[in-house]
Amino acid sequence: MMKNIAEGSPTFYGLGIAPKILDILERIKFKVPTPIQLKAIPLAIEGKDLIGIAQTGTGKTHSFAIPMVQRLAQKSGIGLVLAPTRELAIQIDEVFQEIARSFGMKTACLIGGAPMPPQVQALRRNPRIVIATPGRLIDHMGQWNFMPNEVGILVLDEADRMLDMGFAPQINKILKFLPKERQTMLFSATIPKEIMDIVATYMKLPVSVEIAPSGTTVKDVTQELFIVKKEAKLRLLSKLLAQYKGPVLLFSRTKHNARKITTSIREMRYSAAEIHSNRSLGQRREALDGFKSGRYKVLVATDIASRGIDVTGIELVVNYDLPEDAENYVHRIGRTARAGHKGHAISFATPDQSSDVRDIEKLIRSTLPISRHPEIPPERFIESSREAPRKHINPRGRHPQNRYKFRPR
Repeated sequence: MMKNIAEGSPTFYGLGIAPKILDILERIKFKVPTPIQLKAIPLAIEGKDLIGIAQTGTGKTHSFAIPMVQRLAQKSGIGLVLAPTRELAIQIDEVFQEIARSFGMKTACLIGGAPMPPQVQALRRNPRIVIATPGRLIDHMGQWNFMPNEVGILVLDEADRMLDMGFAPQINKILKFLPKERQTMLFSATIPKEIMDIVATYMKLPVSVEIAPSGTTVKDVTQELFIVKKEAKLRLLSKLLAQYKGPVLLFSRTKHNARKITTSIREMRYSAAEIHSNRSLGQRREALDGFKSGRYKVLVATDIASRGIDVTGIELVVNYDLPEDAENYVHRIGRTARAGHKGHAISFATPDQSSDVRDIEKLIRSTLPISRHPEIPPERFIESSREAPRKHINPRGRHPQNRYKFRPR
């Protein structure tokens, strides 16, 4: 059911969007633009180079899809979108198809792990929009299936994630082959130094649009931290899965552990699927589709999915393992509390991960509240000195700082 638009709420009218696209947005029930869409769409329609900084789950895809289709309808050339993961590329392609179809524009989605011949056929149909992962695009360029000199608009989506995944050499290689006279848009949740190097080298007087400071977490997500020994994690997880009835997205650091956790969850009699780089594209799509449809209650993923899962209604995100990179914490928990929904994120930290927790708290500029589960024996938890009573005073007479000194109870 459509929500009533409050008087004075922003709409897509007045952003410079063509009437035909406004009709499409009306048909797919897009009524109120997100803050990043409000700021980015008018600038992108004007053809400006753009840096869009916004936390995950804020509607970035439509921020570049709408202007790209509108500009391509007025000029020749190809729009190219680079994305870090197969899942994200597929989802971007789905968004474009909703808008581009009415203009008679074809799209091509070029991703690794999928057969080359269907992608070659898609490229031979002269698509106006190409969405690709960097490695697979270079494969097609090397076989002369894709001509980079026709690109008039480029989008780097989730640019920081692409750099995290080691795509910097491929991105630089692709950018060197593209025409210098083009529009470039870069979207990301964080802006590390490597991205600024790309900006300085390949973009022309870009306009920066920042909706939230780098490292800002999703607005409606609540967070919780359990400090727990490694051997108690599965038991705690079992208690939490009994408590939360909605869809649960669980993150593991490694593919091997993701497989073990999935097996354990099934032994708890919950439906579960796994998604990571050892799974084939077909297996990953089946897992994601099953999670979206409710066939699986739990989706166990590595960080390859932290930005590639766009599922509305995820009730709980569980960081079974803390991420190696603190910035991935923001992206992981951003999978819940999307599209105006509320969500919750629970993280498990072992006693030796005090520095990892501190890194996360420094990034999000907030202290993670520590919880204990009443059904887990107290000796399995570790107490933090930041929760210690005020009577614990150091030799200089000052109260302890917010430092972790984990010890068994």
